[in-house]
Amino acid sequence: MLEESSTLTHLTEMDEDQQDPNQDPYAETDQKQSLRNRYSSPVETKSSKWHSKINGMGASVRRLQLELTELTLHPPANCSAGPKGDNIYQWVATILGPAGSVYQGGVFFLELEFTNDYPFKPPTVTFRTRVYHCNINSKGAICLDLLNENWSPTTTISQILQSICNLLKNSIPSKPLVDNIALLYFQDKSRHDEIARQWTQRFAT
Repeated sequence: MLEESSTLTHLTEMDEDQQDPNQDPYAETDQKQSLRNRYSSPVETKSSKWHSKINGMGASVRRLQLELTELTLHPPANCSAGPKGDNIYQWVATILGPAGSVYQGGVFFLELEFTNDYPFKPPTVTFRTRVYHCNINSKGAICLDLLNENWSPTTTISQILQSICNLLKNSIPSKPLVDNIALLYFQDKSRHDEIARQWTQRFAT
């Protein structure tokens, strides 16, 4: 699990809707004084626009904020992801088709939907770009153990994207989500690959 960034502990201000309307917003409270003494130089990150939303919210939001910061500073190869609009529970992601695969040259868009149970429950990940793959169906659902029985709270969004990227390069026809594509994979791999390339050119470029 990602270690909590010191950035989060630097948040010292409350959202206006959490403040007592009868209280002087500039009054020095014991809590403010304690925090002021402890942290005199707040650190800002590229994802600082989310900081004002975190105070008073759950662990899932804090975890997502940390992952957003990590993805901004250290993006995984051929992948990118971030919140969709102002909803930190709704993310969009982009994966470039792996070099040497039948998806090379394609740009694939995905959506990740988190709940307040994250990271104890995995996000729902859906392809929004059509892809010819035995482990990804026409609705964009993905058959990937990492997002099901092998899920762990220590799994990160970066690892999810890298696993999906690897799935594009190495499909698992023995555990298909689309039986007829898996069958063609076993019976006529050349034809399977030809169709996959055609779909990539048609829908992902």
